[in-house]
Amino acid sequence: MKNNQGLKSFLLLIQSTNIPKLALTLGLIGSVITTLIGLTIPILTGELVDGFSLESLSTGIIIAIVAVFILQAVTDGVSTYLLSYVGQRIVARLRESMWKKLIRLPVRYFDKQASGESVSRVVNDTGIVKDLITQHFPQFISGVISIIGAITILLIMDWKMTLIMLVSVPVTMAVMIPLGSKMSKVSRGLQDETATFTGMIQQTISEIRLMKASTAESVEKQKGVAGINRLFQFGLKEARIFALIGPLMYTVMMMVIVVIIGYGGIRVAEGSMSTGSLVAFLLYLFQIIFPITSFAMFFTQLQKAKGATERIIDILNLSDENGQEGIEMDISNLPIYVSDISFAYEEGETVLQNVSFNANPGEMIAFAGPSGGGKSTIFSLIERYYELNSGEILVSNTPINKLSLEAWRSQIGYVSQESAIMAGTIRENLSYGMPDADRIPDDRLWEVAKMAYADGFIKEFNRGLDTDVGERGIKLSGGQRQRINIARAFLRNPKILMMDEATASLDSQSEGIVQAALTRLMVGRTAFVIAHRLSTIVNADKIIFIENGKVTGIGTHQELVDTHELYREFAEQQLT
Repeated sequence: MKNNQGLKSFLLLIQSTNIPKLALTLGLIGSVITTLIGLTIPILTGELVDGFSLESLSTGIIIAIVAVFILQAVTDGVSTYLLSYVGQRIVARLRESMWKKLIRLPVRYFDKQASGESVSRVVNDTGIVKDLITQHFPQFISGVISIIGAITILLIMDWKMTLIMLVSVPVTMAVMIPLGSKMSKVSRGLQDETATFTGMIQQTISEIRLMKASTAESVEKQKGVAGINRLFQFGLKEARIFALIGPLMYTVMMMVIVVIIGYGGIRVAEGSMSTGSLVAFLLYLFQIIFPITSFAMFFTQLQKAKGATERIIDILNLSDENGQEGIEMDISNLPIYVSDISFAYEEGETVLQNVSFNANPGEMIAFAGPSGGGKSTIFSLIERYYELNSGEILVSNTPINKLSLEAWRSQIGYVSQESAIMAGTIRENLSYGMPDADRIPDDRLWEVAKMAYADGFIKEFNRGLDTDVGERGIKLSGGQRQRINIARAFLRNPKILMMDEATASLDSQSEGIVQAALTRLMVGRTAFVIAHRLSTIVNADKIIFIENGKVTGIGTHQELVDTHELYREFAEQQLT
């Protein structure tokens, strides 16, 4: 039952990709024609053998055989291409669906799932489906047609010899079915292990500097070797199954051939069958044997594809963020109210508890407090990376979860402490995510770069805005990456600005430049700021002090110095 369910899921998934029906139909017709043409070759060969002599060599039959070979090659080539096109198109659409789904999944999914595993699902699992559709499926279709045609002709030629040959079928199936079931389990395990191994490798390579700085090569070597060995063990399990399938099929087929040749030789000696007919029979037998041996590979690949399908469907069935659903609203000059919100990443582990505050248009709201108090989590909730457990966040009188997610986030500028940069050029990073990004004039890009004090170092590069920054901006310094982030925020012209420890990882010189750029960016905007360095927030309109997920103080810098003991300690340590 479970096996049938897996096959049904696989077929429904393939059907959902909008199969190119015309190409599929023409490809199958071409495959049928190719097979039917191929079925004439043994008959013509038999005729040639029966009338064979140098004196009576039939030129017509030779020409017919050559013409059949050429016609078969042409139709086979066309049908193979068309069926491969269908397979490639199906897998391309499948990958497209998975990619669209992945980039729409909520942040919570990626908190729990290694990015390398998701990459493996898109690339490796769909690759298994691709191999089945583009390689094994066309062979299976033409093989089925070839077998049906060959058996039909053989029954007409000599039904007794045909029945002898068909005795091998139930014997073969009795062994193949349990092996196929075993292969399905092994394949699912192999795909999961491949995804885990891909995730581990991707993480190590992405943090290669940390690994080398920590002299962790030996640790990573052991982890890598352990992962490779697990893949090796799964590979051996697959190899053992193939080692049973291949020799079994070969042995059965050779036994059939030996029996047919022996029995056919007796018939020829008796005069009840011509030599040409025996040759034709054997050629038809090979037209049956070759497809049957490929069937073993097809059903093995089908089992692997069903396992891959389960993982693909798991991802496609996840609930994604509804980016464009909701109210389209301009949030300019509107207050933000955070009302009694509570949140936990995991049940029973509360991160925020009954947090409330408000931000009037144009105000700078700063968050301070010990590390792990929940400051960054508040930012994540305002960005709507997660859903609240209780309470609500409102723009004026409208809960933000009623707004279009895309419209809401497009009006927020976010500058984080990680200085997030994508691989590519400075130009691509400045305009990242902007509508019609490739049409933004250089003058505008230079303008925002100047506003972020980034124009100076960009001009020093030979290629200017077209300078490649490397993976995660590794070719730039921390201060340079942060200034590009600020320039990007200027370009977006956000209504709300969010800065999470924006200068925490910078040296004093870079901090001064970046802080000046941030001060310029905050003018006229509602700004939420997280800072461990109180010097950057002493002029905030309101400072919210958070400890262990609770607000323990709200006020200006001076008000908190006068009334909040822990804040006063922070101020004395940092400002005196």
